[in-house]
Amino acid sequence: MGSKTIKVVILRDTEVVGKSIALAGFENREAAETAYAAALADAGFGMDDVERVVATGAGRSNAPYAERDISEVASGARAAVNLYPAARTVIDVGAEEGRAIRCTEEGKVLDFALNEKCAAGAGAFTEAMSRALEVEIEALGQMSLASTQAIPMNAQCAVFAESEVVSLLHAKVAKEDIARAVHDAIASRIVSLARKIGFEPEVVLIGGVAHNIGFVDSLQRALECEVVIPDDPEYIGAYGAALAAAEG
Repeated sequence: MGSKTIKVVILRDTEVVGKSIALAGFENREAAETAYAAALADAGFGMDDVERVVATGAGRSNAPYAERDISEVASGARAAVNLYPAARTVIDVGAEEGRAIRCTEEGKVLDFALNEKCAAGAGAFTEAMSRALEVEIEALGQMSLASTQAIPMNAQCAVFAESEVVSLLHAKVAKEDIARAVHDAIASRIVSLARKIGFEPEVVLIGGVAHNIGFVDSLQRALECEVVIPDDPEYIGAYGAALAAAEG
């Protein structure tokens, strides 16, 4: 139950047999019901075929059909280690929040840190900056890879950062360099969380922002190591909740 999208994963044993995603909108419970029905259809199941439902995410208390819920931190760690047994650090960056998680080989959480103060460490920041640059959000990541110089972005808030972007544009700074500065700024905030918890390889990146190649590039440079990105990284939290459901 994310702040921007609802993801549903259905497992049979440990195999993903159905999944769906829907915009959360203003009525996230209705959106969740729609996503749940779509995931059932994808799996070829009816509601009576589902043994147990577990919810996670910021809106998990509003999830329909859920018998219980688990935190985003717990679900992310559980899923990442299930997919990558060597994983010891999980970085989760969604629309409104970023987090770093240190976990055991069993997928238990040892420590974590959240970026809750501002969207400057999450996907909403890139959306705001793409509007300021007047480019499509999907193009921002690729654009940053064409940068030829590092430009510092000093603003600690998305609102002030938009003003900073406008000032840089007026100063004739290339959009490619500004795009890199945007991703470097997000990566810097996320890496500060990772260093706070004492991150160690293997690092797994999950959440929808993992699709942004510009952010991935900035993150790997800031961490000074490669990160592992699962297929469909935006579904990993839901996958972790489904694993919890499978365990009873």
